[in-house]
Amino acid sequence: MLDSNTTSLLKKTLSASIGNQEIAGANLMVIKDGREVFYHEDGLADVEAGRPITRDSIFRLYSMTKPVTSAAIMLLLERGQIDLFDPVSRYIPGFKNQLVEKNGELVPVSREVVIHDLLNMTSGLVYGGGTDKAALHTEALFQELDSRLHGDNRMSTMEFATRLGEGPLSFEPGSFWQYGTSADVLGAIVEAVSGMRYGEFLQKEIFSPLQMQDTGFWLPEDKGNRLARVYQEDGEGGLKLYAESHLGIYHHMDREPAYESGGAGLVSTIDDAAKFTTMLMNQGSLNGVQLLKPRTVQYMTTAVLSDGQQKGFDTWHSLQGYSYGNQMRILKDTGKAGVIGGQGEYGWDGWLGAYFTNSPQDGLTFLFMIQKKDAGTLPVTRKLRNIVFSSL
Repeated sequence: MLDSNTTSLLKKTLSASIGNQEIAGANLMVIKDGREVFYHEDGLADVEAGRPITRDSIFRLYSMTKPVTSAAIMLLLERGQIDLFDPVSRYIPGFKNQLVEKNGELVPVSREVVIHDLLNMTSGLVYGGGTDKAALHTEALFQELDSRLHGDNRMSTMEFATRLGEGPLSFEPGSFWQYGTSADVLGAIVEAVSGMRYGEFLQKEIFSPLQMQDTGFWLPEDKGNRLARVYQEDGEGGLKLYAESHLGIYHHMDREPAYESGGAGLVSTIDDAAKFTTMLMNQGSLNGVQLLKPRTVQYMTTAVLSDGQQKGFDTWHSLQGYSYGNQMRILKDTGKAGVIGGQGEYGWDGWLGAYFTNSPQDGLTFLFMIQKKDAGTLPVTRKLRNIVFSSL
């Protein structure tokens, strides 16, 4: 167990963050050497109804979905079903004859995007919000995806990936790093290879073997009341409800989606997330189930960026000291980092604040679940992990 000073600091820090309305409520878990040494819940899952956060509260993972998608690709890799240098166009024809923007002009790519590029965000695919042609194309595609969420003509995972491929790339494949929609395309590749819908594949190959019973792309009616509500800053130092669909994800998660986002679509609980992170810490096994082989996990959790690609990642100022590989941040230089951490520590977070890190050298997992618009990694997330890592 953590010592009493550490646990009281964690509780006090979390309580202060809720008190000053940085967040509405949270779940926090620390696992050391395979044993849960700390769990704490505080605050509300639904402020309006006064419903507290509980251990079985369900959270939208958003980008914390990405490491799960990476694990799905690793399964295909182990089984010899894909080669990481396969051109994406082999599985998704929309990626044939791609163009890349150079000096405002669109020119043919010097080489095709391959699966390896997608895993490491070096594909040239980006999110919307920017001013280049690739970002504008992606933004328009997400707007169309959102506009078709509720009709009869809903966009599928494969249609989204195909249409993404038909748009321009922001940079030459492999030349740079930029955060983007690569994981959504990986989900479509899993569909093409397995012949199953992406959610079916995850259920059969990952969630079922690991007994992650509350993880998926939507929630049946009997689980809906456990879904935490999302809050955003109200501009006056407080919080107000946020209830819009974003990046093609149904906000209420109450119906099976046509588009199953490998980059953002999953919901889960802190206990389910802990099963996934513990499987990785245990070299791919959990409770007697060997999901991934040890060498595969080692590969999956190693930083891969070249110096040129790293320049892209280094623009993420709060991740100084980290590099990237297989849909996760990986700590390479503990001295440069803006947090206390362990060499080789890896993990990721989500748009609404779900967060995990595994530090193999410390035998430590830190999990934090919140639901706040545009959260990613908040100051309170770093404060809590600093308390834990400094206590080791």
